[in-house]
Amino acid sequence: MGRHPGFDTTQVVQAARDVFWDKGYDGASVPDLEQATGLARSSLYHAFENKRGVFDAAVRDYLDTVVRPRLRVLTAEPGNPDAVLVYLRGLADALARRTEDAARRGCLLIDSTAGLAARDDAQRAVVDAYRAELVDAFRHGLSTRYPALDGAEALRRARVLTSLSVTALVVARTSTSGAVETLEAALGQVAEWDGAAPRAD
Repeated sequence: MGRHPGFDTTQVVQAARDVFWDKGYDGASVPDLEQATGLARSSLYHAFENKRGVFDAAVRDYLDTVVRPRLRVLTAEPGNPDAVLVYLRGLADALARRTEDAARRGCLLIDSTAGLAARDDAQRAVVDAYRAELVDAFRHGLSTRYPALDGAEALRRARVLTSLSVTALVVARTSTSGAVETLEAALGQVAEWDGAAPRAD
């Protein structure tokens, strides 16, 4: 086992995560990471091997502390029939309340698809797994809201909501109002489904 680092790893990873979240993998320089974490390049590389190692740790933290806590409303047991609405409204509210310093943030993973994930198989697999996790969470939430829905239709609707959510997170990089409008369209789609079939009360 290596020597225990003389710094709080979680704080360092989250500081680096925010740099990548703001600037993307390609846009984040090692000096940016040094400034944000307070560590020299040698300390960062000793702990994480290289810039990519820092990014991989940041992605794991993003999934564990940002993505999955938000998805929990969709995946909880017993399921909440209103979970899909709670998730979509919660995401819209979170985007609408963003502080000025986070105004250009969308989704760390989705943003990486335009850079690193487009040329890196390992990162592409992480992004694909994230999308699959989002689809599965929506499918669970929809199956709770519409218990008579067959599996194929639940999956189709989950993919529709995933696509709208992903679009909102992409648009959020340039337009908060556009992102919120996209999520309102997703809520409108759920309202249409509500009017077309019985659901759980």
